[in-house]
Amino acid sequence: MKKLLVLAICILGSTISYGQLEYGVKAGLNFNTNGDLTQIGTDINNIDPDSKTGFHIGVYAKSSGASSLYLRPELIFTKTKSDYDGAAFDMSKLDLPILVGYEIFKPLSIFAGPSLQYILNTDLKGIQLDDVKNDFSVGINIGAALQFDGFGVDVRYEKGLSENLAEFAGISSSRLDTRPEQFIVSLSLKL
Repeated sequence: MKKLLVLAICILGSTISYGQLEYGVKAGLNFNTNGDLTQIGTDINNIDPDSKTGFHIGVYAKSSGASSLYLRPELIFTKTKSDYDGAAFDMSKLDLPILVGYEIFKPLSIFAGPSLQYILNTDLKGIQLDDVKNDFSVGINIGAALQFDGFGVDVRYEKGLSENLAEFAGISSSRLDTRPEQFIVSLSLKL
């Protein structure tokens, strides 16, 4: 956790020195699923999750120079939800997307970049889960944004890249892949 916060401070600090700086707050909805639930017994049974709606809230900094390129790191608290045949799975995490964007024309831009993720909590209703294998994981973001005076709207796709399993407490033959795959809609307000 300390390493993630130090990295966030370093990235935000370098963003400030890059050029024209804008910062603000953002919030929105996540339409997401996590990975498969695998139960191993006499045969292997994979349960695909049903998509549920989660939310996120956070801050961002955006730095742009003379060209149409910009750098936009964000620090976001995210809550994802999935359903495995009636068993609800909730995950809370801190996300640090480091986005590089290109303004095609005002107000439209496109962006992409890695997302560093720190998992705070996982919960599968009715089933005791051990902690995930790695609290820290990596994902990728790609999307588009509309930026107006004082506010913006963005839509993006996020895919978790790092395999990160949570095993059932006391049952080593069952595990849950916690990698998120989600479409994210956000509203940002410039401060």
